[in-house]
Amino acid sequence: MDWRGWAEIVFTIGLTLALSWPLGAWLKRVWTGERTWLDPVLKPVQNGTLALMGVKRDNQQGWVAYAGSVLAFSAAGFLILYAILRLQNLLPFNPQGFEGLSPHLAFNTAVSFVTNTNWQSYVPEQTVSTFSQMAGLTVQNFVSAAAGLAIAAAVARAFAADRAEGLGNFWTDVVRIVLYVLLPVSLVGALVLVALGVPQSLAASTTATTLEGGQQTLALFPVASQEIIKQFGTNGGGVFNANSAHPFENPNAWTNLIQIVAMNVLSLAAVFAFGRMVIASKEARALAAVMVILVGAAAGGIYAAETLTPQPALQAASVPHGPSMEGKEVRFGAASTASWAAATTGASDGGVNGMHGSFTPLGGGIAMFMIQLGEILPGGVGSGLYGMVVMALLAVFVSGLMVGRTPEYLGKKVEAREIKFAMLAVLILPITILGFTAVAAVLPEALKGLLNSGPHGLSEMLYAYTSAAGNNGSAFAGLTANAPWWNSTLGIAMLLGRFAYIVPVLAIAGALAAKPKLAPTAGTLPSHGPLFIGLLIGIILILGGLQFFPALALGPIVEHFQVLAAAR
Repeated sequence: MDWRGWAEIVFTIGLTLALSWPLGAWLKRVWTGERTWLDPVLKPVQNGTLALMGVKRDNQQGWVAYAGSVLAFSAAGFLILYAILRLQNLLPFNPQGFEGLSPHLAFNTAVSFVTNTNWQSYVPEQTVSTFSQMAGLTVQNFVSAAAGLAIAAAVARAFAADRAEGLGNFWTDVVRIVLYVLLPVSLVGALVLVALGVPQSLAASTTATTLEGGQQTLALFPVASQEIIKQFGTNGGGVFNANSAHPFENPNAWTNLIQIVAMNVLSLAAVFAFGRMVIASKEARALAAVMVILVGAAAGGIYAAETLTPQPALQAASVPHGPSMEGKEVRFGAASTASWAAATTGASDGGVNGMHGSFTPLGGGIAMFMIQLGEILPGGVGSGLYGMVVMALLAVFVSGLMVGRTPEYLGKKVEAREIKFAMLAVLILPITILGFTAVAAVLPEALKGLLNSGPHGLSEMLYAYTSAAGNNGSAFAGLTANAPWWNSTLGIAMLLGRFAYIVPVLAIAGALAAKPKLAPTAGTLPSHGPLFIGLLIGIILILGGLQFFPALALGPIVEHFQVLAAAR
């Protein structure tokens, strides 16, 4: 650990923040339907697409209709992707000759990509065909990210509205976000990645001559086109099992920097777009500050843990040690790994750069805790913003109770209805994570998938359900999840983490949109200063502890049942 590592972490976070500001201005124009310089090319495509869908562009939807559209769109995406994965042996562009996926694996994978989680219970280059990667997984990388940004747009409209009845139109939002944000950046980004050495090919493989003179067959896919939207849409789920630790997905330091920045830039941009749309730039900067502070603290904590603390096995054997790089991306160093880990667990997966299971106990614990905070730092695209808004509502409500005033946030009174829905949203994570982990800890069918016993085995299970419910998609390496129990329960956890959170959020948005927009008064709590930032960080850490600390009590339970099993 030295100053260069700390400087790299600061530079990476600073570059992400700097790029998110102009991108936020662009995103706000897309959300509001304002004229852009891409209109001459894209507006006819947008109007034609909406006409084919039978959608009237300006038709307003209430929160129930908006939520119904989100669920219907996601259900259709799941069914189509499930069919592609099951039938890939009958579909074109399958030069590898792969068979269709098993029912439970196809279910898990389809749910995973539809929910923007991108958990992978399989080895992609040995399981999923080129057609499935392009027409199935890459398409969902676009539309699942667009759905998250559309919901964020609906939340922004709710705060900007004055006694409005609608939140916008989901179908219009999704089409505009894909056309005006995701496609242009992905097109340019894919070309940049190709120029930097990332392959883009429809061939099944190529043959290379090794340094020893032997022949090696290397799998090929259209990597660059999926890699950029995987990162920019905070998706994860690469075409190779090692994800962005694979040299074909991430060949050099430039691609590494681009991918780390891409993971968080759109999520932060959504915060600034929210501030512009609601005319609350100071409040948006406060939300962004909370995200940056906690991501920076996580990156610093992981960097220190992985450079100062040896792995317990090395410590026990009195082996001299440097940075703990086993299982990580050694090409880019400990600071880069820490930056990636913080970005990965603060957002959705984005494609792991090394295995979280190879972290020291402290480093792995920080990564797990970051996801348990609710994927809001900066979070998945869109979901980070609306998750942070839920936390802000809870913060102003608690502070309002302290001083005996009706709480307000951005000109909207926060009352019992909104807080009930907010608590319903935030409690779904601890219920899902701890509930499934507790059952798996005592179920022999679940324990078969663990490589490790004892405390680390518990961590593998807890991290898996944390990652699934948090729509993150990263994993500790010791869990073999391609089995009916794990594929099914992790898939259910992903559904709950995505949609059991979205529906209450849209209900909050619908309630707030119908309220009058109030001017601030002397009794309004400032929601942009250091006091509010500290309060918001405190609320987030307390709610994250709802999952992290009760899970520690599961350790003795796991040990007890393992002793019983050994006795038998």
